[in-house]
Amino acid sequence: MHFSNKLSDFTLTGRVKNRADGVRSAYYRDTTAIIHSSPFRRLKHKTQVFFAPSNDHICTRIEHVLHVASISSAICSGMGLNTELAWAIGVGHDLGHTPFGHIGEVILNVLMQEKGLPKFEHEINSLRVVDFLSSLNLTYAVRDGIVSHCGEHFVRTLEPDFKVKDLSNVKTKEGLIPATWEGCVVRFSDQIAYMGRDFEDAVRLGIVKEDELPEICVKTLGTRNGDMINTLVEDMITSSEKEGVICFSEGVFSAVREMINFNYKHIYKSPILSGYQKYYTRLIRLIYNYLNDLFTTYAFDEEPYKAEGNMLSAGFYNYITEKHKSYLEHDGNYDRIIFDYISGMSDNFCIDCGNEILKPENLNRSIASSLTGKWFDAKSE
Repeated sequence: MHFSNKLSDFTLTGRVKNRADGVRSAYYRDTTAIIHSSPFRRLKHKTQVFFAPSNDHICTRIEHVLHVASISSAICSGMGLNTELAWAIGVGHDLGHTPFGHIGEVILNVLMQEKGLPKFEHEINSLRVVDFLSSLNLTYAVRDGIVSHCGEHFVRTLEPDFKVKDLSNVKTKEGLIPATWEGCVVRFSDQIAYMGRDFEDAVRLGIVKEDELPEICVKTLGTRNGDMINTLVEDMITSSEKEGVICFSEGVFSAVREMINFNYKHIYKSPILSGYQKYYTRLIRLIYNYLNDLFTTYAFDEEPYKAEGNMLSAGFYNYITEKHKSYLEHDGNYDRIIFDYISGMSDNFCIDCGNEILKPENLNRSIASSLTGKWFDAKSE
């Protein structure tokens, strides 16, 4: 079976701003633009599923996107598809993810809807990051693959819609289908990448035990992440060639569904992750209210931000002064400026910001440096 995209190369490699790609291919240039960007760099300190900054063996968001890129590239290589396109979509697909993984996404979604804004969906936000916030000027095929990746929607088969979408006006991930075969492969690869790895991390953290995995998963997929990936990659290549769409075989898909159900019940809905959600909700709301009070009260007056004496207020002031004209041109308002700033935070930076708000170290230092306050009473008896 020969898989070919119905859209022309001219359309798929088109950019919002034309540029000559030179010695690099269009999709290779996209990959380099992504991996040299600040949003990609911050992924190394963003949660995949488990928040564990001191444990080097727990998967982070940057590892996840590299896993997706490598898996999708392997599948595309076996099917005669464009591996460079798959790699570019893979490394870019989660650039719009929040701190604290899907928990952070749920929290920001609630906050934004409380303010009368559209739902927060990381797929849509990833496109916003590459198009607006970072202006990476990526090709149409990569932008389409990023916004259409939706790794939480499980189906056995998928084929492209081969449509040219008005990506700048896409408001929700609902109903989105990738325009390329490679985009479809990345969508499946997202699931392949996190299914076994999340299970291994949960075992490492003592949340589940390896022998709890359902028998159909053990027999069909194995218990090690590497075995699962190998089984799923080979099955997808073979089944897709046979059926003419990107797919799993019936038997393997049954095991995949059982594995996903197990992970949702015992891992994603586990008490430990539920406990984190309460904490992170308080934290993100605290930061939003703090920045909203500053911005509403002082707008672009620098001195009040400096007077706060912390990196959060200083960093936010730098952000709004650098980006405010772009927001007016792109959005027509500043409604999303705080949400964009928070969604771009790494886990550790978000926690540090919360600590800064609650612990005024600048005031403590002022007291400590005062000889009167430090060494003797202000008034003698």
